Amino acid sequence: MRGRGVREKVREEIGKENAMGDAPRVAASSYLNTAPLIWSFVRGARRGDVELLTDAAPSRCAELLARGEAEAALVPVIEYQRLPETAVVPGVCVGARAEVQSVVLVTRGAPLEDIASVALDTSSRTSAALVEVIFREFVGHAPHLAPSEPNLTEMLCAHDAALLIGDPAMTFPREGLRVYDMAGLWRSFTGLGFVFAMWMAHESAGARVEKIDFAGARDEGLARVEEIASEYERELGRPCNELVRYLRENICFKLDEEMRAGLELFFRLAHKHRVTDADRPLKFFSPRE
Repeated sequence: MRGRGVREKVREEIGKENAMGDAPRVAASSYLNTAPLIWSFVRGARRGDVELLTDAAPSRCAELLARGEAEAALVPVIEYQRLPETAVVPGVCVGARAEVQSVVLVTRGAPLEDIASVALDTSSRTSAALVEVIFREFVGHAPHLAPSEPNLTEMLCAHDAALLIGDPAMTFPREGLRVYDMAGLWRSFTGLGFVFAMWMAHESAGARVEKIDFAGARDEGLARVEEIASEYERELGRPCNELVRYLRENICFKLDEEMRAGLELFFRLAHKHRVTDADRPLKFFSPRE
């Protein structure tokens, strides 16, 4: 989740490191749920290993990767089907086994069957695609989808439902509203976890990307969850212990067999319903030696 004060502090620290040498350019959003994946590169044992670009939404990270402005990026998984020359880093993800809390569909009380239009916060293209897949495959109809800024009041004035991600999804007042957790919906329909983002890179950058210890960075970040949560506590207005639980219990950072099965099913359904033109099998970079 985004915290502006935290972002500015992280950018300052990153700027000092980026001036130190020619390291691979790596893009990631500065949300709370990405913080454990990048903490090591900013303050930990891998500080200076990469040139970290963080002031970007997940969709923007995909654009940086597509344009070659980053050699690797933490990208919404739907973009894997839209960027044909990419591969993914094995074992690391941002996902949820059940409820995620930070990706929600909000209505003024309408059940899913009655929703005719949805305002989409398009900061994460995977979340927008998940809305479309769930409605088409499991609810049985396709509501009108409209990109929107993440202002819940304005979104619900013009549409039956609103998709919110990140900070807005965790901090809005819920009185009088019906809130559907998108990863929770996916779990209820499929019995599987859901992957929102993974590290991706162009295959041509493989030699450099394979040397980056993304899994080790994740493990170091997860060991510092309390420290990370305390920094975001003031920015998000949520108690530190809630943020720690969110990172430990809601977010899944490891791509195991169940999470991979959920990801591959999502890809198949996205292709079935023409959300994507392709259904590429997952191609992984070799693990770091």
